[in-house]
Amino acid sequence: MANRQFMEEAIAQSLLGVRSQKGGPFGAAIVKNGELIAKAHNRVTSTNDPTAHAEILAIRQACQVLQTFELKGCELYTSCEPCPMCLGAIYWARLDRIYYANTKTDAAGIGFDDGFIDDELKLPRCDRQLPMIQMMPEVAARAFEEWVRLPNKVEY
Repeated sequence: MANRQFMEEAIAQSLLGVRSQKGGPFGAAIVKNGELIAKAHNRVTSTNDPTAHAEILAIRQACQVLQTFELKGCELYTSCEPCPMCLGAIYWARLDRIYYANTKTDAAGIGFDDGFIDDELKLPRCDRQLPMIQMMPEVAARAFEEWVRLPNKVEY
């Protein structure tokens, strides 16, 4: 169930990011069984890391705290609707639910518009702005073949 205090924490993180000037106005908190597990704010500019979004950092922190690569049973509270990268990470982490405050439209209104990524992903690879050229698939296939035969692999 949604809990106002956890959204307040995500929003507080977004304000901390702005006031510390370490990144954009985004914050996130991850909760499991009613307990705050992780919290983070955007640190893109202070770390020179374009992936240092609040949701990504909170996911990394929660996985470390819980010593797992899956966050089943956890919920994400975020100050803004997740971008495509963060949404992908949320799905990979297998979080149960997302609660968000601001929308993508709100973010676009202050200069954080990721709609072009959504548009690009809908296009065939050959029509995207960023060229994607396949190379050496027959060589790369070896790792896939070994993975399939690996008897003690950890599935995810």
